Amino acid sequence: MFFSIIIPLYNRPQEIDELLHTLTLQTYKSFEVLVIEDGSKLDAREIVEKYKPQLDVTYYFKQNEGQGFTRNFGFERAKGNYFVIFDSDCLIPSDYLEVVKKGVEEQKLDAYGGPDAAHESFTDVQKAISYSMTSPFTTGGTRGNRKHIGQFHPRSFNMGVSRRVWESVGGFILTRLGEDIEYSIRIHSKGFKIGLIPDAVVYHKRRTSFLQFYKQLHFFGRARINIYKYFPTQLKAVHFFPALFTLFLIFSILVNLLQLPISLLCNIVVALFILLVFFHSWIVNKSFKVAFLSIFAAFIQLTAYGLGFMQDFWKRVILKHS
Repeated sequence: MFFSIIIPLYNRPQEIDELLHTLTLQTYKSFEVLVIEDGSKLDAREIVEKYKPQLDVTYYFKQNEGQGFTRNFGFERAKGNYFVIFDSDCLIPSDYLEVVKKGVEEQKLDAYGGPDAAHESFTDVQKAISYSMTSPFTTGGTRGNRKHIGQFHPRSFNMGVSRRVWESVGGFILTRLGEDIEYSIRIHSKGFKIGLIPDAVVYHKRRTSFLQFYKQLHFFGRARINIYKYFPTQLKAVHFFPALFTLFLIFSILVNLLQLPISLLCNIVVALFILLVFFHSWIVNKSFKVAFLSIFAAFIQLTAYGLGFMQDFWKRVILKHS
């Protein structure tokens, strides 16, 4: 099996340096790397070129179109019989391709996805964000989990498709706002087999600050409505949870300001949520500081997603704007 690893890049030269370094350590050697610069102002050409003695790597520069269409650019130039997609802010364990090859062959997968985790080198904020996105107490608990809800939809930070899938289904038709979920749904609809490879883990930096994390999750909330516009049956009850959580927080603030009797019950619920997140994160990360920061990450994740979801639900579903 020959893999083509496709990495869209936009103004993140330091990230691609770290990612490419991890690829030099792969135990499975039958692969190429395509780095596609998506109209960046911060050029990473020199960084990519320095890896040519160690990797079969090709650098491309194209006009800015977004990550979905940039991946399509890579698909069209890839030589492999299996395409692997990473985000540029990932670090790849040395046995990753070995694990994927085994998982694809054993499960006979036409497409796959894998989970993400926090690397020991990440900052405490990054570890807290990673915890929140994979916690059972937030919507992140269903990402990369064997107990995912409904059909499994790989996410583009750690995803692969066979050349046969690409030749049949084509590439991404959206470049942002849930493009990976939309692509997965089309792959399912063509009868191809998609599966989770639980051990195909990548270390995903996500965002380095809570402000960046807020913006990303607000975008994710909007993306869910974008998927709904294409596939109405894909909007499940669980997708409303962050919006309901956000509305509950707003309600709790109001009843506390008005000093209504129900405020005590609201405060107990919020306090219980905080304690669950804190102690679970402390057990998982073995760090008091990360556990403390995980509380902020969890609230940011749910409220940012909830506000983005409600914004576009009102605009695109209720008011029916495009």
